[in-house]
Amino acid sequence: MSRVSPSSHEASLRMARVRQKGTGTELSLRKELHARGLRYRLYVPLLIKPRRVADIVFPRTKVAVFVDGCFWHGCPEHASWPKSNAQFGRDKIKANRARDADTDRRLSASGWRIIRVWAHERAGEAADRIGKFVRGRSELQ
Repeated sequence: MSRVSPSSHEASLRMARVRQKGTGTELSLRKELHARGLRYRLYVPLLIKPRRVADIVFPRTKVAVFVDGCFWHGCPEHASWPKSNAQFGRDKIKANRARDADTDRRLSASGWRIIRVWAHERAGEAADRIGKFVRGRSELQ
């Protein structure tokens, strides 16, 4: 895939200011997980080459949670293609989807269970889903 640049220096600066860690969605989810008695680690690199970092990790049960933004990760419910600098946006979204699929494949092959949470999901519902899975895996160990 060819590398395309943002349409302007201002667009590049705007994109650089978008949070990648500690987003509102992540903070809400972490609060809900903690309220359910679940303890986790943050931003743990699970693969070195290529480097892949999970947002929330339950190391003992090998559960990795990725919180994906609807726009840049191509949410099936809210996906839309960018209108300005459309080629750059399409390429970036497609590359993100491919990277996400590659991450899931690599981590699954290493025994990790991957849970992806979309930014639009309610934090309580996502925490219930994660909690059920984490507790289920800990019972198996």
